[in-house]
Amino acid sequence: MRGRICSVSGHDRTALAAGWRLADTDAAAYSSPAEVLAASVEWVPATVPGTVADALRAAQRWSLDAAPRRFDERDFWYRCEFAAPHAAAGAETWLCCDGLATLADVWLNDVHLIASDNMFVAHRIRVDALLTEANTLCIRFRSLDHELKARRPRPRWRAPMVENQQLRFVRTTLLGRTPGWSPPAAPVGPWRAIWLEQRRDIAIEDVAIRARLDGDEGLLELACDATPLVPGALETITATLSRAAERHVATLRRTGDGTRFAATLRVPRVARWWPHTHGEPALYQLELEIARPRAAAALRVDLGKVGFRTVALDTANGAFGLAVNGLPVFCRGACWTPLDVVSLGAGAAALAAALDQVCAAGMNMLRVCGPMVYESDAFLDACDARGILLWQDFMFANMDYPGDDPAFAASAVLECRQLLARLQGRPSLAVLCGNSEVEQQAAMAAAPRDRWQPALFHDTLAKLARAQCPDVPYWPSSAHGGAFPHSPGEGTVSYYGVGAYLRPLEDARRAEVRFASECLGFANIPEPSGLADMPGGETLRVHHAIWKARSPRDLGAGWDFDDVRDHYLQRLYGVDPAALRHADHERYLELGRVATGAVMAATFAEWRRARSTCRGGLVFFLRDLWAGAGWGLVDAAGTAKAAYWLLRRALQPIALQLSDEGGGGIHVHAHNEGALHVNALLRLDLYRHGEVTVASAERALVLAPRASVEIPAAALFDGFLDLSYAYRFGSPSHEVLVATLRGEDATLLGRASHFPFGPPAGREPNVGLAAECTARDASHATVVVRTRRYAHAVCVRVPGYLPSDNYFDLPPGQSHALTLLRTSATGTTRGLVRALNAEAGCRLELHA
Repeated sequence: MRGRICSVSGHDRTALAAGWRLADTDAAAYSSPAEVLAASVEWVPATVPGTVADALRAAQRWSLDAAPRRFDERDFWYRCEFAAPHAAAGAETWLCCDGLATLADVWLNDVHLIASDNMFVAHRIRVDALLTEANTLCIRFRSLDHELKARRPRPRWRAPMVENQQLRFVRTTLLGRTPGWSPPAAPVGPWRAIWLEQRRDIAIEDVAIRARLDGDEGLLELACDATPLVPGALETITATLSRAAERHVATLRRTGDGTRFAATLRVPRVARWWPHTHGEPALYQLELEIARPRAAAALRVDLGKVGFRTVALDTANGAFGLAVNGLPVFCRGACWTPLDVVSLGAGAAALAAALDQVCAAGMNMLRVCGPMVYESDAFLDACDARGILLWQDFMFANMDYPGDDPAFAASAVLECRQLLARLQGRPSLAVLCGNSEVEQQAAMAAAPRDRWQPALFHDTLAKLARAQCPDVPYWPSSAHGGAFPHSPGEGTVSYYGVGAYLRPLEDARRAEVRFASECLGFANIPEPSGLADMPGGETLRVHHAIWKARSPRDLGAGWDFDDVRDHYLQRLYGVDPAALRHADHERYLELGRVATGAVMAATFAEWRRARSTCRGGLVFFLRDLWAGAGWGLVDAAGTAKAAYWLLRRALQPIALQLSDEGGGGIHVHAHNEGALHVNALLRLDLYRHGEVTVASAERALVLAPRASVEIPAAALFDGFLDLSYAYRFGSPSHEVLVATLRGEDATLLGRASHFPFGPPAGREPNVGLAAECTARDASHATVVVRTRRYAHAVCVRVPGYLPSDNYFDLPPGQSHALTLLRTSATGTTRGLVRALNAEAGCRLELHA
C-alpha cells in the first residue's frame, strides 16, 4: 500500500510486531474473537510478520524435518494487545496489513474491519474512532481446505504439479502446495508487516514515478496526491533528485482543481544505470519537501532511489532479446526463491549475502516466478543497487484461472496495481510477465488453441503494465511464442532439453533457443555441510526415503531429478552411476556434484557464443528451498554447490570458453562485456599423461568493448593438430587442451579446458597438489594451490571459511591464488584440498 513511499517525517509508523499469540482450531469452529477467546484453546507466542509454521518452528512444535502437517486444514487465530499511539490534533490513524495469507478476517476491539481472500493484497483502514487506551487486534485465518470443498467449475485443463486444482480460484502462493518440489509448509498467517500509521497535517498518496532518457538527459516525471488534513497545511511541494554532489530541484504544480500535483525533473548528462556486468548501476535519491505555513519544519517524503536507463525488447523474426541503454545484453542468472520458505521473510544481512553471491557469479538477472511470492522492497532495493535485472512474473502459474469471474478479476487487478506501484521507477525492472507456464500447460494438456492465451494475461494485465510501467516490456507468459509455447526456436521457453528431457549436450545448440526463462534443472548435490543439515546427516544415502522425499520430481512421473543427474554423470564421465553408488557412495557424490555443474557451464558456453541465437538463460533455481539435493545452485543454508562454482566461470563479464566444432577443431570464444578495451594474451597448451606438454601457442588479443570473438584454435599452430580428435589418425596427441587468457599484468582473466575423451573419471594416486597459506588476518586468509600434474575440479574445504573460487582445474606446474573469507568465529585453521582425479589430497594449515 505504501508504493514508493519509504517514510514521511512527522508521520509516525508503529509496527505491531510484539505480543502476538496464536491458536489453532477446527475449521469453522468459531466465527468471532469473543467465541474463540471464551473457548479453552491453547495460545502460543507468534512472530509477526511470519507464518503459522514459522511460529510453531520457533516454539519447537514443528519443523521441516518432522512429520508433515497440513496447515491448510485448520483455522488459525492471531491476537495481540497494544496501547493506542498518542493522538495529535488533526491526525489520522490507519491500520495497515501488508499481506495476509490467505483467507483472513480482521477485528479491532471486536469490530470487523477487513475480509481478505488474496494474500498478495495489502489493506489499510482508518481506525481513529475505534482506538481506546488498550486495544485488541484479532485475525482469523480460515482453513483453505474447507474453502476448497465448495463446488466450483472444473478447470479446462489440469496442472499436474498442483495438489488441488481448485487452488486456481484462490489468490495464494503454490509454495507448500506442490509436493513434487516445495516443502510441506503452506504459508498461513500475517506474512507481511502489520502496522499503525498516524498522519499529521498532510496525506501523501498515489505516487507515480517514471524515469526515462532523452538523449543524454534524464527525465523524471513525478506525480502524487497531497491532501491537507487541516486547513492551510499545504504551501508548496518541492522534489529533489540527488546523487553525490549533484542536486536537481523542481516544484510540483497542481494539475487541476483537485489534490493531484506533478512535476518533471531534468538531469543533464545523466549517469545511466547499467547491469553490473556492463557498467555502474547509478542511482539517484528522490525526496519531496512539503512546506507547511504553520510548522517550523517542512514535511519530508522519502521516495527511495531511482535510476535512468532504457530497456527495449527485440522480438524480430522470433527473437527475444533485451537491450539496456541501446546495448544488447546477454541475460543470465537464475530463478529466485524465498530465502526462508517457512517464514517467507529474510533479514537484511541474508539478502545482502545472497545477492552478493549472485553478482559474484557473473549473473545479471533474477526471475521471481509465478509459483512463488512477490519479494520485499528490501529485495528490490538490493537489485537496484547491485545492478541485477529483474524478470518479474505476476503470481499466476500453470492453472486455468477464472479470469472471467468479476470478483476474481477485480482482486487480481488490485493485486497487480499494488505491485506495479512498488515497481515503478526501479531501474532493475526489465520484464513484466503475466504468468509462469499457463500458456504452456494449456497446450501440453491438449486444450484448444483458443484457450492458450487467456484475456487476463494477454489483455487485462498487459494494459495495466503499460499504463503503470510504460517503459518496461510486458510478456504474456514465461513460455510464449512459436508453434507451441514450449518450442525453443521462438520467443521464450522453459528449456529442459539438456536436463529433464535427457538430450545430449549438443541440443543446447541444435534447439536454437532464443531465451530460456527457466532451464536445465538438476538435483544438484550440496557440499557435506548441506548433507549434514538433512535428517540422517552426511551418512544419508541417495536411495534412502528421506533423500528421495526431498528430490524434486514431476508428480506422476516414474523418474526424478536424481535420475536426470545420473544420466549426465554417465554421459560425461563414462561410469555406471548405480554401480558406483553401490560400490563407493562417496565417489558417486563427488562425481555427481561436478557433473551437473559441468553440463550447465557447457550449455551457457554454447549460448554465449557470438553466433548463437540465444539471448539469455535463467537456471531453475538459484537456491534450494530446504536441505537436500534440490534444483538450487546454492543450498538452503546459502552455501554454494559445485554447480555454482563451475557455472560462475562461464558467466563472468570477461570469460574464456571452448567449443568442439568436430572437423573444424576446437574454437576459442572470448567475451568482454565491459566498456573498455582489454589487452590480453591468449595461450593454448596441449598435455599428455597429465604433465607432458605436447604443444603450446600464444596470440595477443585486443578484446573490443561489449564484444565476443571466436578464434579457431588451429589458427595459433603452424602444423596440423587433430585438436578435437575428429579425424582419428592414429593415437590422440593429447588428453587435454587448456586455454588461458591473461591481462597485461599477467592477471588470470579466464581459463578453459577441453578433453577429447571426456574429463578424467578415474583417480591417480597423487597429482602433486600442494597448498600454502601466504597471509592471514582476523577475517581473511590468502592461499596458493599448486600442482605437479593436471588437477581436475580442485576443491578447497576449510570449516568456517568461504573460498573465493572452488572446483577449478589447474594445469600441470601451475598455481592458483584464492582468498578464504572467515564466516564463523568457531572455524578451524585446518582444511583439505582435493582434486577429483586424485586419490590423495593435501592438508592446508592457515598460519597466523
